[in-house]
Amino acid sequence: MERPAWAPHGIDLSVPSVSRMYDYYLGGSHNFEVDRAAARQAIAAFPGLPKIMQTNRAFMRRAVRFALGEGVTQFLDIGSGIPTFGNVHEVAQAASDEARVVYVDNDPVAVAHSRAVLEGDERTAVLAADFRSPRQIVEAPETRGLLDFDRPVALLLVALLHFIEDKDDPWGSLAVLRDALPAGSLLVINHASVDGGTVPAERGENVSSVYRNAGSNLIMRSRAEVERFFDDFRLVEPGLVAAPNWRPDGPVGQEDPVVFNGLAGVGRKA
Repeated sequence: MERPAWAPHGIDLSVPSVSRMYDYYLGGSHNFEVDRAAARQAIAAFPGLPKIMQTNRAFMRRAVRFALGEGVTQFLDIGSGIPTFGNVHEVAQAASDEARVVYVDNDPVAVAHSRAVLEGDERTAVLAADFRSPRQIVEAPETRGLLDFDRPVALLLVALLHFIEDKDDPWGSLAVLRDALPAGSLLVINHASVDGGTVPAERGENVSSVYRNAGSNLIMRSRAEVERFFDDFRLVEPGLVAAPNWRPDGPVGQEDPVVFNGLAGVGRKA
C-alpha cells in the first residue's frame, strides 16, 4: 500500500484507527482504506453513524460558544482527532481574541495533521498524549505554556470516553484532570449510549463488536455511568440529554431519530 505524503512514518497502514474512522464519517480525506472498510462495517451495524458524528460536532461547537459566553476562553480538547471545518479553535477564535486551545490526541496521524494545519498559530498547541496518562497532559510544556490554570478552563472530552474501558479507570483519569482545574472550569462530554435512545440495545452491541474486531473497544455506558463522570461538577441546564437537545440553535424535531442516541452534557466545577 502506497503511503500518502501526509501519513507519518511508522504508521501501520493495515490497522484501522478510531480517529481516522471518525474523519471518514465526517467526510474528511485523512483516512486509509482499512479505516473506510471498518467504518462501512460500523455503519452497516448501526445505520446513521455519520449523522450521529455530525451531531456530536454540532454539540461541541454549541458547547464552545456556551463556554465563551460564560467568560471561559481556554480549552483543553482531549481526543481531538483530525482537524475538520468548524473545529474548536475556529469557533473559539472567531468569537474571542483571547481564545487559547490545546489539542491532545494519541493518534500520530491526528497529531501530525493538526500540527501542519495549526503551524504558526500561537494561540493553539498540539500534544501527543493519552487520556489514560492525565498527569502527562496537565504537566506538558505545551499545556502549561498556553493555558493558565489559575483561570477557568473548558475540558472537552467529545466522543472519547466511550473508547476508554472500565479497566483503564476513566473516572480516575478524569479526577486527575478535574483536580488540576480551577473553580469555574467546565467539563464537556458526549458519550455513546442506547439508554433512552431510539434503537435497541442489540444494535449498540453490534457496532461495539465491529470496533472490537477493528482493535478498539466502544462501550455503550448507561446514563448512571455517564453521570458519574460529572462527579464534583454541577450539570448546567438542560442536564444530561441527547446531543440535539443540548441548547439547540433552533427548533428540534426534524432530525433523523438516530441522532438522539447518546448522551451529552456540560458541567461546571464549583
